[in-house]
Amino acid sequence: MSNFFGKFRKELGIDLGTANTLVYVKGRGVVINEPSVVAVNTKTEQILAVGHEAKNMLGKTPPHIVTTKPLTHGIISDFEVTEKMLRYFVDKVYEDSSLNFLSRPKIVIGAPVDITEVERRAIGDAVMNSGSREVWIVEESMASAIGSRMPVREPIGNLIVEMGGGTCEIAVISLSGITTRKSIKIAGDELNRNIVQYARDVFNLLLGERQAEEIKIKVGSAIDLSEPLLFPMRGRDLLTGLPREVMINDSQVREAMIKSLRVIVDSIKDIIEITPPELVADIHERGILLSGGGALLRGFDQLIHRAIEIPVRIADDPLTSVVRGLGMLLDDDDLLREVSVYPLTIKPPRAS
Repeated sequence: MSNFFGKFRKELGIDLGTANTLVYVKGRGVVINEPSVVAVNTKTEQILAVGHEAKNMLGKTPPHIVTTKPLTHGIISDFEVTEKMLRYFVDKVYEDSSLNFLSRPKIVIGAPVDITEVERRAIGDAVMNSGSREVWIVEESMASAIGSRMPVREPIGNLIVEMGGGTCEIAVISLSGITTRKSIKIAGDELNRNIVQYARDVFNLLLGERQAEEIKIKVGSAIDLSEPLLFPMRGRDLLTGLPREVMINDSQVREAMIKSLRVIVDSIKDIIEITPPELVADIHERGILLSGGGALLRGFDQLIHRAIEIPVRIADDPLTSVVRGLGMLLDDDDLLREVSVYPLTIKPPRAS
């Protein structure tokens, strides 16, 4: 009977990130990769847009339309909007958005390593209310390690640095568990804010967050580059109030971000200092794995290597390592039970 019902059910892995939400469907792979942004009409409380469409509205809406990111540092800051955003993505997976009990999916979702039980429960409830029948929460560092095919079940120390939009997760993994961990609220979004502040302080230029992110992607780096990069920075002159464009180079962008990057490096050192010596020996031999969108910052791996003198490698397709790990857990129930921190199920309705 369970095999019969299984034909009607989907199993999903969801990387619910501060910056982006990715959805993995068992048997299909990653089918959704969209910004975690929602546009709301405050007059009617109606959701107008989600994902790419909502992000394109940032900074361009009238007063009664608000574009919001319902997660802050990986934690739900607006439960109702998060629930609706999840429902939108779950419905998008289905050809028919009307879910009955038989079609309600099993969902494995990632969460930051240092959240409280209340915050973990909020994620579980939001996912369940979005149309799931069964929710499993896995820490993002663990999911990323699995997605990068690290030997998490072995008695070997694996150090992973997963830098997303809202948080940077640093964890040492061994025997299907996290032995030491740290989550800091300095990640991609904070680097964007560093660039916005630098433009204000140095150029008297007011930038939007979207352009700051584009500057980071186009010319951002963590170390000196062999060939300098330039990019036009457009914003509003704080003195005249008029539009202005100035050229910014990689050295200036690096100056804007370097304090935050050093905090991340220092946090990695802190984790190594409290890790058992046997595991540190493994890490020294095997190196550090860098994943998440932050891994794509030019020279970030080299900055870490120079400071810690341990090899650093970047995960294959670091943007999807978490959701790929969640997807792999859909095929391995035993490992899912070993690494999950929060299983929640609902019972089917009784026959009348």
